[in-house]
Amino acid sequence: GALHAFGKGDGPVRKGTGFSDMVRDIVREKKGDPEFAAQIILLPSEQTLAQIIGKDVDVDSIHRAREMLRASIAADAKDALLECYHRMEVNAPYSPDAQQAGRRALRNACLGYLAAAPGGDGVALADEQFRRADNMTDKIAALTVLSHIDCREREEALMAFHDQWKSDHLVMDKWFTIQALSTLPDTLAEVKRLTGHAAFTMKVPNKVRALIGSFANANQLRFHEAKGAGYRFVADKVLELDRLNPQVAARMLGAFKNWRQMEPKRRKLMQAELKRIAGADGLSRDVFEIASKTLA
Repeated sequence: GALHAFGKGDGPVRKGTGFSDMVRDIVREKKGDPEFAAQIILLPSEQTLAQIIGKDVDVDSIHRAREMLRASIAADAKDALLECYHRMEVNAPYSPDAQQAGRRALRNACLGYLAAAPGGDGVALADEQFRRADNMTDKIAALTVLSHIDCREREEALMAFHDQWKSDHLVMDKWFTIQALSTLPDTLAEVKRLTGHAAFTMKVPNKVRALIGSFANANQLRFHEAKGAGYRFVADKVLELDRLNPQVAARMLGAFKNWRQMEPKRRKLMQAELKRIAGADGLSRDVFEIASKTLA
């Protein structure tokens, strides 16, 4: 309901503070379970909201409404979020136990909100956390927050992370994914550029899933770019992949399965790409079957 308060961004914003008040109360609670608090204060993802809406989905409106709500909560509850962020800092040596994990989860949820608040405080906090973190959870949380903000700190953090972990394949998968999920406008261009990176290859399914799969399945805003460039890119990659690994190509085609739920323009663009794939020469049975079923 809170998202409806913002409509489609046409008229003046009707600002409800009910959710902000709840967030403030939860993060101020000293006796509660931090893990539970972290789950409660997070907004549903853009994908979840699209599924709830279910038809004529307009990804731009969903993104805009959710971001406005996030910024409003961050501004209203900023002091409480900042206090909780500092209070949840873990000063003991890293341990994967539930207590530390809960504190980190709540601290990083607060960081996400603080980065959405007006002013650059959140960016400075994320940058400091990234540089000081002695564990992967906090480092990746900070890098993820920075990945959505067009700033020098983002560029520097991505480069530093790359330089530190470039020889570790599993960690590099996370580096690819973080960039594929960025909501920044040039994300598709970045993903295309990263397909040429030395650590990326279409021959390794985990690399494909980390970069192209994450973009197609989990970056709702940029995959569904209004002119269809995201659809075209992923469809091209499905066809390229079909010659290397039909099973992985067929799974990637799943990104198109909800085409009927989109608003008419995007629906038409997605359908066109599905038809292009289904009609391609020398297609594997796996991909042909999924494409045909999705169109049927």
